[in-house]
Amino acid sequence: MKKAIIISPTYNEAKNVERLVTELAEVIKKISSWKVELLIVDDTSPDGTYKIVAQLQKKYKFLHLLINKQKSGLGGAYLKGMDHAFHKLGADVIFEFDADLSHDPQKIPALLKKIDQGNDLVLGSRYVKGGSIPSNWGLHRKFLSVFGNLVIMFVITDFRIRDWTAGFRAITKEVYEAVHKEMSAGRFTGYTFQIGFLHKAVRRGFKVAEVPINFVDRVEGESKLGAEYIKNTLLYILKARYEEIVNHRIFKFLVTGTIGALTQLISLQIFRLFVPTESVIRLQIANLGAVEMAMIATFGLNNVWTFADRKLPINKWLAKFFQFNLTASGSVLIQAVVFFLGIKLIGMRDLFTLPIINYPIDTPPIFSAVGILIGMFWNFFAYNKFIWKHNKK
Repeated sequence: MKKAIIISPTYNEAKNVERLVTELAEVIKKISSWKVELLIVDDTSPDGTYKIVAQLQKKYKFLHLLINKQKSGLGGAYLKGMDHAFHKLGADVIFEFDADLSHDPQKIPALLKKIDQGNDLVLGSRYVKGGSIPSNWGLHRKFLSVFGNLVIMFVITDFRIRDWTAGFRAITKEVYEAVHKEMSAGRFTGYTFQIGFLHKAVRRGFKVAEVPINFVDRVEGESKLGAEYIKNTLLYILKARYEEIVNHRIFKFLVTGTIGALTQLISLQIFRLFVPTESVIRLQIANLGAVEMAMIATFGLNNVWTFADRKLPINKWLAKFFQFNLTASGSVLIQAVVFFLGIKLIGMRDLFTLPIINYPIDTPPIFSAVGILIGMFWNFFAYNKFIWKHNKK
């Protein structure tokens, strides 16, 4: 029988912990398809929460206790609890569950059912049909919760998940093993842990499902949600999105392409100083020479940066550079056609003069730039398909 461990971090939850254990006990005994146990991870609560748990262990055999000698916060408690549950208690799945019973224990079977259906991570969601937040929450609290999730969805640009800050979750061991090492970083403190863990799991392609829950406010004790939640959440999602963008292959390709374009445009202007350009043919020759200079620059940059994970060995550079030129012929043809049509239909005209250096800019560089932009679409496809193709192992 597969085992699920419910992890509930506690800090000063003496007023809630006995009720937590007894209510979970009622649900656990009704579940027959899984062996379900409870792990309390206590940060050595000054109010003696862990002492109450130790007493309850005499009555409830499914109850485990893990004490942190130093307060590690929500993220730290969950990570230590997950490690203990998976590697010491033999869990196949763990649950994240609030000790204040804001989450409904009766929903645990529904989350397990989603796991049985092949999902890797299941959220108890307040923002899918059938879910809700407390009606007695103040307007500011409702705004922070609803608007906060909307901001996360827009910044992360993933609208498939409705409740990014959900704290009621079922997580498989496969997800934990793939994600937990990154979660040890200092920025995943407090409630940012929930967003960061889910974000990392989603980006690795794990299957995520949501189950509607009716979130209720704690009855006893004080909420640990502070102003740092808003600050840390914003800092995390903005930094995470920035890192995704700058590390994305398309972004690198565009930067490389821009450098190649600048190389081509500058080379074109230099060649025009030495090559008479009274005729369209001679101007085309100068443009093609500039294209080849850009080829050399982009081939090198793509190899060491854009496709660094598929970097070509030195003994293949020459053959691949030749192939690179062949595959880029489509882009060269596009550029040549755009350049030719521009000269024929619009002609050579002065446009403006660069300030400071007082250098005149006319239409040929503009035609060349337009051709470059159109040709980049072909280039990205060709480079992926033929030059730095992915070798499936």
